Amino acid sequence: MFLDYARIAAGVGAALGIRLTGDQLASNAPAAARAMERAAGSDQHRAAAFLEALFLLGGVAAERLGEVRDRLTVLHRERHLWCSVKERTRESLLRLREAGLRLGVVSNSDGRAEQALEEAGLRDCFDVVIDSGLVGIEKPDPRIFQTALKALGVAPEEALYVGDLYAVDVVGARGAGMDAVLLGSDGSEPPDDCRTVDSIEDLVNDLLSGDAA
Repeated sequence: MFLDYARIAAGVGAALGIRLTGDQLASNAPAAARAMERAAGSDQHRAAAFLEALFLLGGVAAERLGEVRDRLTVLHRERHLWCSVKERTRESLLRLREAGLRLGVVSNSDGRAEQALEEAGLRDCFDVVIDSGLVGIEKPDPRIFQTALKALGVAPEEALYVGDLYAVDVVGARGAGMDAVLLGSDGSEPPDDCRTVDSIEDLVNDLLSGDAA
C-alpha cells in the first residue's frame, strides 16, 4: 500500500496555489522514508516526518507546512491516502491464497486500515487485519505481530513478514520470532542481514517456485 501521490499532489497544489505532480512527490519518497526512519516518537510522528520531508523536498516552503497538513487531513477524511497499489499486487496475493497460505496485515494505522484495503481492492485477499489504532500497540513492538500470528493460527517459525521499513517492520517481526523480507529500497544500500525484493509479485514468484530462502 502506497500513498496516492497523484491525488495528494493535485489537492495540496491546488490549496497552496503551486504546481505539484505525483511523479515529483514519488521521486522524493526514498529520501522522505529515510527521514521517517530517523524520526523519534510514535508512528504518527514518523508519518508526519515522512510527509513533511516529501513536500519540503518538493519545493514547499517550511512556513507553509501547516497548510499542507490541513489539506492532507481533509483529503484523508475523504478517502484514505494510503490506498495505491502496484500493478499485479492483487493477482499475486490471490495466488498465495490459492496455494493454501494464510495472509494477514499488521499496520500502524489510525483505525482505518481495513478501509484503506477495501478502497485499494485488497481486503478480500487477507484473512486478518491488525490495526495499531484499534489494538493499541504499534510496530515495532513484537506484541502486535504476535497478535496477528495468534489470529492466523500460525507459529512464528512458519511465518514470513513483508514490510518496507527496516527499523519498524524487520526489527519488530524478528522480535516476535518471524523471518522478514524488506520490500523495495529507499535508495540506500540494503542491510546485509535482510533479504530485499522489488515487488510483491517478485516475492510471490520466488515463494511459489521455492526460491525464497
